[in-house]
Amino acid sequence: MKPVQIKEVVLHTVKMKLIAPFTTSFGTFQEKHVCLVEAIDESGISGWGETTTSDEPYYNEETTHTAVYMLKDFLIPRIIHKTIEHPLDVHDMLTFVRRNQIAKSAIETAIWDVFAKKNNVALSELIDGTKTEIEVGKSIGIQATPGKLVEKVGEYVEEGFRKLKVKIAPGADLDYIDAVRKAFPDIPLMADANSAYTLNDVDHLKQLDQYNLMMIEQPLAHDDIIDHATLQKEIQTPVCLDESIHSLEDARKALQLGSCRIINIKIGRVGGLGESIRIHDLCRDNGVPVWCGGMLETGIGRAHNIALTSLSNFTIPGDTAPSSHYWDEDIIEPEVTMDHGIIQVQTGPGIGFDVNREKLEQLTVEKESITTAVTPHPMP
Repeated sequence: MKPVQIKEVVLHTVKMKLIAPFTTSFGTFQEKHVCLVEAIDESGISGWGETTTSDEPYYNEETTHTAVYMLKDFLIPRIIHKTIEHPLDVHDMLTFVRRNQIAKSAIETAIWDVFAKKNNVALSELIDGTKTEIEVGKSIGIQATPGKLVEKVGEYVEEGFRKLKVKIAPGADLDYIDAVRKAFPDIPLMADANSAYTLNDVDHLKQLDQYNLMMIEQPLAHDDIIDHATLQKEIQTPVCLDESIHSLEDARKALQLGSCRIINIKIGRVGGLGESIRIHDLCRDNGVPVWCGGMLETGIGRAHNIALTSLSNFTIPGDTAPSSHYWDEDIIEPEVTMDHGIIQVQTGPGIGFDVNREKLEQLTVEKESITTAVTPHPMP
């Protein structure tokens, strides 16, 4: 594999407006600022990543503003002008900063894209993906009424999505799931709680067992693996962990404790493609299925999700819905499209999509170039 040396990183902060508001237990999102990270190597090849952040620290502690700060002041200056032999090495180069996984992922995924393009292979091939197409699910935000939710589910079933994920919260759960199951008794259906419950709700959550759900995602605290183990022993519905898993070590401990039967791997949440691959391999070796969750990504993040999902143990449809479900016009060409719940894995070099520079300029609210390295200082 040809090594890479990054000579410049350009941070493009853009403002993206969602086609429709998206509501979870965290709140309602109508637009978001995203930093698109362009890593340029010594031969002029550009690789792309993005901060899968929002403007508020609700999903985790990071925001787009803090991610840009970490990238500019700490992460990029320690990588730039260094010879990188393999993209897996980037993870270890960034461990001097604790957490800040989304910021790390943004530069790490951009470098993976550079490596794939420089070596003239698809990103999916570079990570040893085996699939040529992936199944796609759809995430549905909390709706005003159970009836409205049934309407939405009906639309997406008609489009051919292979799994439906319904956001729930106290007061918007059992009646909503019940209405969907009565209308669609056989569709692959799951619930996503985004940490809205506690162990005091065990008896309430047990009532979900009657609906034959694929899983309930992250029902308890965002940083917990102990109480989830207790809950999993009490309910039949498989628990899936999301926010609790930030690293391979988190995943190992969760599996050892029996905290879940499924893991949702989000590239940004775990710090990049390298750690995502390691978690995938751990789960594969332990017979635990995984799937790729969505973070309202632009086409750049969506492209990385597609490549990751080409790995063999992604046996559950992910949230990588087509671009048109989120944005009036995406920033990549061609846009991500779907045919009866199937997305083709790209075969061109790198992520397999081109960035529309004209569209990028229209959406950019701030742009900064980093070309300077720093000398590491010892810890006091």
